[in-house]
Formats: sequence, C-alpha cells, structure tokens
Amino acid sequence: MNPHTLIIEPGLAERHYWRDLWRYRELFYVLAWRDISVRYKQTIIGLAWALIRPFLTMVVFTVVFGKLAKFPSEGAAPYALMVFAGLLPWQFFSTALSESSNSLIGNANLISKVYFPRLIVPTAAVVVSFVDFLISFAILLVLMLWYRFLPGWQILTLPLFVVMAFLASLGPGLWITALNVKYRDFRYIIPFIVQFGLYVSPVGFSSAIVPEQWRLLYSLNPVVGVIDGFRWAILGGESTIYLPGFLFSWGVIAFFLWLGIRQFRRMEKSFADLI
Repeated sequence: MNPHTLIIEPGLAERHYWRDLWRYRELFYVLAWRDISVRYKQTIIGLAWALIRPFLTMVVFTVVFGKLAKFPSEGAAPYALMVFAGLLPWQFFSTALSESSNSLIGNANLISKVYFPRLIVPTAAVVVSFVDFLISFAILLVLMLWYRFLPGWQILTLPLFVVMAFLASLGPGLWITALNVKYRDFRYIIPFIVQFGLYVSPVGFSSAIVPEQWRLLYSLNPVVGVIDGFRWAILGGESTIYLPGFLFSWGVIAFFLWLGIRQFRRMEKSFADLI
C-alpha cells in the first residue's frame, strides 16, 4: 500500500477550493437528499403541497387580474396558462431565496466542526427548490391538456430558461446567505422581499402592459427576463420577448452571481465563528 503524504501549507485549501467542490460532491448529494426527505416526511399530503400552493396561487391571480382587473393575456393563450407559465420560475426563485438564506444557520453544527467548501450548502438548497419546480411542472402539463394548448418549437428552448432561473436564484441566494450569518435581521427581511417581489414581478400579468419607456428599467428585476423567457418558450407565438430588457436581465443576473460568489467567499472564513 502506498503511503500518503499530508502537506500542510498556508493557503493550500484556498487554492484548491474549486477542486474541493468536486471532491465533496457526495456531501452535496447527501445534503440535498436530506432536505428533500425532511421537507415532505412529516407532512400529511406529502409532495402534493408542491402542487396545491402554485395551483391556488394561479387561481387567485387569474380571478383578480384576469376576471376582475381585466388584464389582457398574451395573444390568444388562456389567462390561467399565462399566469402559471410565469408562476413556475417565480416560485423557483422565491423558494430558492428563502431556503438558501437560512441554509448555513440550519447546518451550524456541521459547519462549526468539519471542513468542506461552504458553497455546497446554499447550492444544495437551491437544488432542492428545483425539485419543487419539477413537481409543479406537472400542473402545467395538465393545464395544456385541459385547454388543448399545443406548444410550438420554442418549448425546446425551455432548458435554457431553466438554467437562467437557476442562476438568477443562486446569485442573490449566496449573497443573502452570507449576510444572514452575520446580520440575523435578514431572516425577517427575506419574507418581505419575497412577498413584495411577487407583486412587482409580471407573475399575475403580462410584462407587455408596462409602458415602453419603463420596460428597460423594469428589467432591473432579473426575474422579469426569466418569466418572459418561460412564457415565450411555453406559449410560443402567443408571447413575445422584449429583447433589450431580456439581455439587460442577463446582465443583472451575471452581476448578482459575481457579487454573490464574491461576498460569500470573502465572508466564508468567519462563518464557523459567527454561527
């Protein structure tokens, strides 16, 4: 048996950080699976919660914005289908933001005792939210069958927008996770941000109703580009993408991803002490 050499060198873990992410991939799987099983293990109806919540939200938004406020749909697409096409990425974003922001504090015992790249913890929380997204996607398929709506070739681009939603969730999630460890007030701020964002994002209405002169500014909300992309992919010719705003949303997503990773890595060394 070949002997192993232990090398102790200042900054060695820092230089091998991204390599360690791959080495500790099994821990990533364990954390993600644990969170998935815990979330539904002691619930009465289990996975159905991931179906009931978006369905009821869609019904409320369809009645309030579609029936009472008389907001237009996109093209000839049913209003309920348009709402749900926007609700899918928003639910993914909001759940990922909420879960990842508390992920480090929820794993305080593990973080204070064992070394591993801490980036694994909030990323695993985002992946768990993605599982909810996949479950909720079943409602979209049922709605398409109910309305006899056949998507166009654009549906093939949906994986691109799923990646876009994942990155849009990961960047702010990492940033707020790091801040939440140092400033525990953020646990009270996050629910407000999520609730406020639901109404300022084009979930219950089409972003096309925003006046042209404000649409680029409106795209400062990165979820706008994600929702518009989802609707274009799902509704096809019934929906359009405001290209300048869509590209601007990509820029905002890239900025928050850079900021999130930068701030997380900067504060990572102090996590064990602060927790």
